[in-house]
Amino acid sequence: MGVVNNGSAAEPALKFLIYGRTGWIGGLLGGLCAERGIPFVYGDGRLENRAQLEADIDAAAPTHVFNAAGVTGRPNVDWCETHRAETVRANVVGTLTLADVCRGRGLVLVNFATGCIFEYDDAHPLGSGVGFKEEDTPNFVGSFYSKTKAMVEELLKNYENVCTLRVRMPISSDLSNPRNFITKITRYEKVVNIPNSMTILDELLPISIEMAKRNLTGIWNFTNPGVVSHNEILEMYRDYIDPGFSWKNFNLEEQAKVIVAPRSNNELDQTKLKAEFPELMSIKESLIKYVFEPNRKTSKA
Repeated sequence: MGVVNNGSAAEPALKFLIYGRTGWIGGLLGGLCAERGIPFVYGDGRLENRAQLEADIDAAAPTHVFNAAGVTGRPNVDWCETHRAETVRANVVGTLTLADVCRGRGLVLVNFATGCIFEYDDAHPLGSGVGFKEEDTPNFVGSFYSKTKAMVEELLKNYENVCTLRVRMPISSDLSNPRNFITKITRYEKVVNIPNSMTILDELLPISIEMAKRNLTGIWNFTNPGVVSHNEILEMYRDYIDPGFSWKNFNLEEQAKVIVAPRSNNELDQTKLKAEFPELMSIKESLIKYVFEPNRKTSKA
């Protein structure tokens, strides 16, 4: 475990231990800490190995722990359908072990989870603006990945030291990253067109650091307010990045023929997060400010 030297601007009251060094969010989080002068280290232990986690904490002496590790599957969540034991080990056993170790040390654990545990239903119809709240019970069991995430979220409610952040369809300004939702859909042969809650990491990851500073815990819908559809994003991509870009749509029935597990589509209610962080931008505003304007290749109208 290597300590990252962040210079003289360090905040002495903070030190973060981050799991997920090789992951997208874990890497971005470390970069943010370096920029802000917050001392941090990456954990070396495997999440399911309690002794290794305890050794990491002993060596780092952190004020807070972040978990951005886990299994999402490569190239996508369909991998989890055929690797169930590995998925449970990382997403359930590992996360619970880390939460338990942190609780024993009096440490807040900021856990990057998922909001892909809901789907539009009669009480939360598509297009209604009625989103799922933090206290709502997950209703999406279409994929094994989502099942494990709903399972561990329910169990983590028993740990008062855990801050669960429900991330959805994460997007960043790095349009070359294959994990970026925008990058994914620009490379698909066909896309569905469904409004969804999404997470703009450039705006929300700094908020996760602030949440740790405030020692916030419990479940949080960690997306930008409002919804945006696949076509709306691709229209922005065309207008800002590539005027010649085109795409084809297909419906959920056609999509089901080319994927193993169904995908979650939903809107998450943002009342709680917006009350804590009033400056939080709507999804479309955030897309333009943090993603499309910085990457603009077309001339302004």
